Amino acid sequence: MPEALARTADASHRTPPAPSGPGPAPVPARPWLAAVLTMTASSLSNQTGAAIGALAFPVLGPPGVVAVRQYVAALVLCAVGRPRLRAFTARQWWPVLLLAVVFATMNLSLYTAVDRIGLGLAVTLEFLGPLGIALAASRRGKDACCALLAAAGVLTLTRPQPSADFVGMGLGLLAAACWAAYILLNRTVGRRVPGAQGPAAAALVSALVFLPVGVAVAVRHPPTAGAAGCAVAAGVLSSAVPLLADLRTLRRVSAPVFGLFMSVNPVLAGLVGWIVLGQGLGWAECAGIGAIVAANAIVIGAPDR
Repeated sequence: MPEALARTADASHRTPPAPSGPGPAPVPARPWLAAVLTMTASSLSNQTGAAIGALAFPVLGPPGVVAVRQYVAALVLCAVGRPRLRAFTARQWWPVLLLAVVFATMNLSLYTAVDRIGLGLAVTLEFLGPLGIALAASRRGKDACCALLAAAGVLTLTRPQPSADFVGMGLGLLAAACWAAYILLNRTVGRRVPGAQGPAAAALVSALVFLPVGVAVAVRHPPTAGAAGCAVAAGVLSSAVPLLADLRTLRRVSAPVFGLFMSVNPVLAGLVGWIVLGQGLGWAECAGIGAIVAANAIVIGAPDR
């Protein structure tokens, strides 16, 4: 998932403070339309990148594709954040290192889940991470209904059946837990490390951890030009493009609006998985995805007053 979304998802359920002065002028129609188009492009880029990366699984496997994605994410985040690693203190380093571990585990578990259960279901299960953070921070009674709605969606997606891949589903839920931890750790890192230096340092450490993985994959399974191109495209489309697009979008729209719009990611993942990978979804899977998306939309779209 895009790093910018992960860094702002914990704020997506909160109501922005009321301005003390007259406040900014209303956003004109064209900039608002531009923001919507940018968010749509970001989501499509993210899911298309994951689908293209899946095309390289037969040659590189999920670990090889994730390794390349980690390299691209490190390059982009370090270019944006420009971390001053020598200036970091021990108090700053430990949450950064934990963030690196969670970042690597999140992407590896997600891509392995995509390989086993398909893009749409994997992304939907992963989306339970930020939804859980939003529900845990809320004190509204109706959010309990949203939790039940999301739980019904999960039960629908993970219901026992002869073809059920419980390992893949478990990996999707592991990715969700990692995304929730990623959000909480980013909050800590953001308080202790200025700017985007913390996430950039974490991405760099994660890339270094995956360096021997990439070398081992390349030695055991020499990548073809097509597989390498798909892996690089996955890194660019799922890391670089969403990061830059989301940073631009968050200057135009509020965090709740951004979080609400990101609810379409599981839907787009299902569509892209069907079009690019031929991964069809049955009515039950569509209903489960719809329940989780609806729960997220209600929780984020109606913040506490």
